[in-house]
Amino acid sequence: QVQLVESGGGLVQAGGSLRLSCAASGRTFSNYAMGWFRQAPGKEREFVAVISRSGGSTHYADSVKGRFTISRDNAKNTVYLQMNSLKPEDTAVYYCAAARSTLVPWRTYEFDYWGQGTQVTVSS
Repeated sequence: QVQLVESGGGLVQAGGSLRLSCAASGRTFSNYAMGWFRQAPGKEREFVAVISRSGGSTHYADSVKGRFTISRDNAKNTVYLQMNSLKPEDTAVYYCAAARSTLVPWRTYEFDYWGQGTQVTVSS
């Protein structure tokens, strides 16, 4: 089992920045690719970003490319999502997820463990 706890969400004005963190415990963190997903009210959960086990590969949704950066610190068992130039349409609950994959998965069913989520609200 892997336990994931997100933090760093909040209310920010459009154009602002937030950094989300996800702390993992339970199994060897570096054995998992880590991803961020989000879900807005009335919408399906959607992929945001993923980072490989070593951190050497990343992949982003087109809607966040150039604005969001995913990173990880395997010594601290933590993955981050730096979000810049935030837009009202980025408002959602953001979830951290872990996948037993050697690649950079991006579909929800490819991930084995999920956090409880953290709310991000961007005001216009």
